[in-house]
Amino acid sequence: MDSRLYVITGHAFLKGRQLEDVIRAAIQGGADTIQLREKDYTGRDLLAAGHLLRRLTRELGARLIVNDRIDVARAVDADGVHLGQGDLPIEIARDILGPGKFVGISTHNVAEAVAAEQAGADYIGLGPMRPTQTKLDTEPVVGPAGVKAVRDAVRLPIVAIGGIGPDDVAEIIRNGANSVAVVSAVIGADDVTGAARALRAIVDRERGDRA
Repeated sequence: MDSRLYVITGHAFLKGRQLEDVIRAAIQGGADTIQLREKDYTGRDLLAAGHLLRRLTRELGARLIVNDRIDVARAVDADGVHLGQGDLPIEIARDILGPGKFVGISTHNVAEAVAAEQAGADYIGLGPMRPTQTKLDTEPVVGPAGVKAVRDAVRLPIVAIGGIGPDDVAEIIRNGANSVAVVSAVIGADDVTGAARALRAIVDRERGDRA
């Protein structure tokens, strides 16, 4: 799965705005992948948000990935699921989701990245790049040097994640990431479209024609 700007939901950063409006603005600014990640939602709340985002992403031509919840991903016909290291194995998730769906997994080092590739992941999330407020149980910071080490070890698309701001993006992409994933940098921005557009422009500039 080749993404360039991967935006993750976070209702704490909506500032009273509607999820639909914020995600629409993010996609209009260049987000090509949206991940539904709301750890404290009930199953019914996740399902409702998933249906809303599925309709919106189809309308605007973006992918929808659901974090952790394979059942919700299947129920809303999401494009895929993103797993943590403690979630169901990749092959089981793929069997449940059915053909043609993406399965990504969070990784924090070279060993986990290599294992993900061997297990058949479609992409890896790699991080955190910096300390982040959106996950309190974060692993040690990976940073751009860690991106390069993983890039040298695997061919999978790398989505860098964790505390990323505009000043970090160029170095992360230059070190081998395909994409950056953000929450507050876009969802929490006053100008969501402008924030997404600025990040996407940096990714596009640094990637050039690199697939």
